Amino acid sequence: MKNHLIPPDKRVRVISEVLLVDDNTGDTELISQLLKKTGWSPHTYSVSDGVEAMAFLRRIGKYSRAPRPHLVLLDLNMPRKNGWTVLVEAKTDVTLKTIPIVVFTTSETMLDAERCYELGANSYVSKPGNLEIYTSTVTTIGDYWFGIASLEHREEE
Repeated sequence: MKNHLIPPDKRVRVISEVLLVDDNTGDTELISQLLKKTGWSPHTYSVSDGVEAMAFLRRIGKYSRAPRPHLVLLDLNMPRKNGWTVLVEAKTDVTLKTIPIVVFTTSETMLDAERCYELGANSYVSKPGNLEIYTSTVTTIGDYWFGIASLEHREEE
């Protein structure tokens, strides 16, 4: 039975781990708050660049005890290592390629969207500039990935 047919107060609670990869801390804080308000209450973790994202995903250094995320929201334009590189590295790594990656970026260019899909992105969403639409967009992302899609919830290795 899928959760999207069940009222929020009657849903089966499966805690999901979400990695937010964005150099704009205002965006990551807002996304985290909005996802928690959806009723799905995922645990969110934030990193500000691609180097940190890959360390988190591979559980290296200070991230050695990090959980395996069930979903990644990835910005494309970041310092040190951009989202394009993170997408390629994650989707070509046999241990990471099954983690869904939603590219959530300011780019509205169809060429960027097409390229992200070619590289293995599971979804491409342009960040709206309007707060009301931004809120609705993040809520919809949460409802889709936590309520409709089947996310991999496996035991920790």
